[in-house]
Amino acid sequence: MYILIVGSTGVLGREAARQLLVAGHKVRAMARDVEKAADLRAMGAEVIQGDLIDPESLKKACQGVDAVLAAAHQLMGTGKYTSEAVDDAGHRSLIDAAKAAGVKHFVYTSVIGVRPDHPVDFIRCKSKIETYLKSSGLSYTILRPPAFMEHHVHNLLGATIQTTGKTTIYGKGDNPVNFIAGVDVARFAVIALTDPRLKNRAIDIGGPDNLSKNDVVKLYEKYTGRKASVSHVPTGVMKVMGPILRPIQPVLSRLMAFSVWMDTCDQRFDTTAMLKEFPMPLTRVEDFVHNVASGNNS
Repeated sequence: MYILIVGSTGVLGREAARQLLVAGHKVRAMARDVEKAADLRAMGAEVIQGDLIDPESLKKACQGVDAVLAAAHQLMGTGKYTSEAVDDAGHRSLIDAAKAAGVKHFVYTSVIGVRPDHPVDFIRCKSKIETYLKSSGLSYTILRPPAFMEHHVHNLLGATIQTTGKTTIYGKGDNPVNFIAGVDVARFAVIALTDPRLKNRAIDIGGPDNLSKNDVVKLYEKYTGRKASVSHVPTGVMKVMGPILRPIQPVLSRLMAFSVWMDTCDQRFDTTAMLKEFPMPLTRVEDFVHNVASGNNS
C-alpha cells in the first residue's frame, strides 16, 4: 500500500511513517520543510514538499497513493498559518484533492469530545471537517485521541521543570485528564489505514490512565529529583480574559478556552471497549515521564 502522510514531521506523522515503513508499506511523507524529514527519507520514505495552504501542492501529493493520513494541525498557528487556514480550509482542500486523485481511504485525526457547539473553536473546526469528510464520498476513518503526552504532559508541563524547576498550570490542575502517547495514536493510525474493520468509522481512543496536571507535576518531581515551583492561572481569570483577548491574541484566547475546558469538564476515558476490539500495549503517563526524564524519548 502506498500511503501519503500529511504532517509527517509532527509527533503522530513521524511515528506513523516509521511504523508503516517497518511494516513494509510505501510512504510518501509531505512536509513544509523537507529537511525536517531527513530521517524518514533515510528509512526509505519518499519525501515531498507540500503545504496545506497550497492546494496545488496537495493535488500533486495525492497523485498515485492509495491512502492518506491527515496528521497536521495548527492549534497555535499565526500569520498565514492560522488555524482557520490550515485546520479548516487546508483540510477541505486535502479532502478534495484526495477524492479527485482517486484515493481509496482517508484517515483524519480529530479529537475526543468533538462536537459542533464545543467551547473551543479549534475543536468546533474538527467537527466541521469530520462532517465534510463523511459527506465527501471517500472511504474514511476518523480517529479521536485525547491530549498527546508529548505536548500536554511534557512540553506544557514537564519540560520547564527539568530545565528551571518551574512550571505553570492553567487552572487548578486537579481535574483527571486522559493523555495518550504519540506512538499509541500511530498504532491506531496504522490500523485505520490497513484494517477494513475501521472503514467508515469514527473511533474514540485514549491512554491507560487518567491523571490530573498536579499528578503529572509530582511524576516529574519523582523522576527528575527536583521540587517544582508551580504557578496557577485561575480558571476564572481565563474565562474573563479569553473572550477579551480573542480579537488581538487569538492563539492565547484559544489556549485559555482549551485550558478552561480541560480543567472543568470530564476528561476521563475508559479503554475497556477499545482494548477489547483492538488489544495492544499502551504507554502509561508514568512510564512516559520516566523515559523523558531519563533522556530516552524513543
